[in-house]
Parts: sequence; structure tokens; C-alpha cells
Amino acid sequence: MIIMKFGGTSVANCEAITRAIDIIKGRLDEKPIVVVSALSKVTDLLYKLSDAAAAKNRIEVENLLEQLRTRHIALANELMANNSELCRAACSKVNAICDSLSNFVSAVCALGELSDRSKAVIISNGEYLSSNIICCALNARGIVTSYIDARSIIITSKDFLKGEPVNEEIIRRTPEIVSDAFNGADTVITQGFVSATPDGEPTVLGRGGSDYSASLIGMAVDAKRIEIWTDVDGVRTADPRRVKNTKCLDKISFEEAAEMAHFGAKVLHPLTIEPAVKKNIPLFVLNSMNPEGKGTAILQSSFIEDGVKSISCKENINVINIFSTKMINVSGFLKKVFEIFSENKVSVDLISTSEANISVTVDSGQNIDKVVKQLSEFADVIVDNDKSQISVIGKNIINLNGMLKNTFAPLRDCKIYMISQGASYVNISFVVDRSVLNPVMQEIHHYLFETEPGK
Repeated sequence: MIIMKFGGTSVANCEAITRAIDIIKGRLDEKPIVVVSALSKVTDLLYKLSDAAAAKNRIEVENLLEQLRTRHIALANELMANNSELCRAACSKVNAICDSLSNFVSAVCALGELSDRSKAVIISNGEYLSSNIICCALNARGIVTSYIDARSIIITSKDFLKGEPVNEEIIRRTPEIVSDAFNGADTVITQGFVSATPDGEPTVLGRGGSDYSASLIGMAVDAKRIEIWTDVDGVRTADPRRVKNTKCLDKISFEEAAEMAHFGAKVLHPLTIEPAVKKNIPLFVLNSMNPEGKGTAILQSSFIEDGVKSISCKENINVINIFSTKMINVSGFLKKVFEIFSENKVSVDLISTSEANISVTVDSGQNIDKVVKQLSEFADVIVDNDKSQISVIGKNIINLNGMLKNTFAPLRDCKIYMISQGASYVNISFVVDRSVLNPVMQEIHHYLFETEPGK
């Protein structure tokens, strides 16, 4: 049994879905479980819809609902032009989902209040629309396909917009439900991103959570492998939108992939790796537009050689500098500082400490006003805005002769606001002005990947 996850760009339109179906058809002997995202840009539309409903903007609500219905009906008609029965079934599903959503959003409009639970209901509809259409399209092409509602297997906490998976319950439920679905079927299809609490209240895994769904299902059924189908040829040495001459990596370790995802790489959801690691399930990042490509394999560290694999970045971060002489020789000070971050639900990436100073980085999208106010009661706090983080990632990079020299050579004319060495020796990160991010990344990439060693 294998997991095949298709992202939004891999199911964006009729052409993309037809390619995905051909890929699935070539894997039927391995009993694929297909996990699909919403069509490209649909989740963005649903977020806009939820905001419009909360603002009681009924004109915008009706416009967005019509866009949603029209796009999916047109797609169903195009995909199943040669099978009127299944085309009608798909259109009926689309209309039923859109009608239900319309009624729900009308209720939100009337209240003018959008709870996290209501938002989770609204933004999950994209996956239900795409999975129902693709299920019918697979059956229309002679691939007998069963449908599973992900909320019956992906069980989470009550954090409605970023549910924390309850692994024990997922492992308990999933094998039997999947086995029943495969009875007489060639494949089964379900949704990424969407989930539910143990008592059935709707939740979602957070933006980009379809990768996570695929990995959780893979963990639960002891999958042979997990395939993440996207629109790139695999994991690259850097983001090709920022850096020229990037290279595709044949294989990387679970640890390297986790670091890349956490420190800004967009190919995988940051949490995808964890469930696969639990069962040592290989992950493959593949390109649905180039199905014959090798992609990138993500494997146990023992199969991976030492060396730098990638440069990742977070473009817009803040550095919070906390200074206090009260830190000196006082136990419990760090605990007090990080309890404030925890209480305000502000997550920290990099940490650097000295006897009287703590520096941390946070994504600029987080509201840090309360954190700064509380810290300022017992310390001097300075916030540096408009900064970027660059991370050099690779196995045992601390042991590589000349690596630090090549990394920091391009920085000789730059201000470096912070440096952090990962405890696992898998990454070295540093903070620079946002204005120099792209040229610095380009130059570091040149030194590390385009220059012969020793030159």
C-alpha cells in the first residue's frame, strides 16, 4: 500500500487532473491511497469568503460562492464529457456542497461573527469539492475508486484551525476504514488538510496541511512509501525563485528535510516528516508535470552522505533582543522569558544567549506587542524589524572543512544580527537585513554549490 498526495497545482484543472489520473493508473498494483488538496487558489477563495461573511458583505459572499460553484461544475463537465451518468453525479455533489456552504455562510453573515470552528467548516470545502470530482473522474476512466471522508480518520485536538493530531486514534481507526474501502476497489481517495475532533467537530491541520494528512495516513497503514506530487522536480539546493542555477537533490535525510521545511523551504509542510519517521517510511517529492522524473527521496540518515544540501530562508522576521543584568547567575530567568512567549502563543525560531542577553527570532506575522510589554517589565527590549533569516542545511556540516569559510565569505560586507548553530549539527542560521536577502543567498549558493572545493 502506498500514499499518493496531489497538491493544488497538480489538480488545478482538467489537464492536471488527467495527468494525475494517469499517474495513479500506473500505481494500481500497489493499492494507492490518494490524498488530494483543493484546486489551486480555491482555499484562498474560501478564506476570502469567510472574511466577507464575518464582515456581512453579502455581495462579495454571493460573488465568491458563484465563482466556486461555476469553476467546479465546469471542471466536472470537462473531465467527464464522455460519461454523462458520472458527470451528473459529480455535478450533483458539487451543487450539494455549494448549497450547504451557502446556507452556512448565510448564517455567519446574519450573526456577523466568525468563530474558529465556523472558519474551519468554510475553508475545508475545497478538498471536499475536488475529491468528489476526482473520485467520479477516476471511476469514469474505469478505475474503481472508493471515497473516504478524512474526518473519519484524521482525528485532532479542538484547536479548530490548527488541529494537533491524536496519533493513537488515527492509528486505531484508519486501517479498518481503509481496508473496508478497498473492498472491490482499485484505489481509494480522501482529502488532505481536513480533520475532526474525536466527537466529530470539524477541524483543519493548518495551511499546507495536505502533506501532513498524507504522512499521518501513511503512518497509520504502514505504507510502503509516501509520494508527494507537486509542480517541481523535487527538493532543490535553494528556492529557484530567489537563486539561479539551483540543482535538484537525489536524496536527503529525514532530519535535513525537516530542517529545510521548518526554516522556509516551501516544498513540504514542516510537520510532514514526523509521522513518516515514526515508521521509517520513505518519502518522495515528485513532479506531476514530469512523471518520469526521479524527484527527491527522503530517507533514513544512514543512507545519506555528509554535506551541505540546501539553503533555505525566511524572508520577513523580527529579532527580539532582551537584555537584563538580572540574568547574571540567576536560575529560572530563561523559563520566565519563554513562559511569556508561550502564554501569548508566539513561536520562536532561533535562540542565542549570553550571560546578560537573549536574542530570538519570530515571524513578522505574529503579534508581539504583549510579549514586548511583559518582557519590558523586567528587561530592556529592542526589536529589530525587516530582517531575514538564512539557513545552511546539511548532514554533519559542522565537520566539513572550509564550509564555514565558504558560507560567511559572501557576508563580509553585510551586517549579521544573529548566528545560531543547530544542536543536531544539521543547520547553521544567521540573520541579515531583508534588503540583501536575495543577493546574499545567490552568492552563498555560488560558493557552496557552484565552486570547486578548495577554490
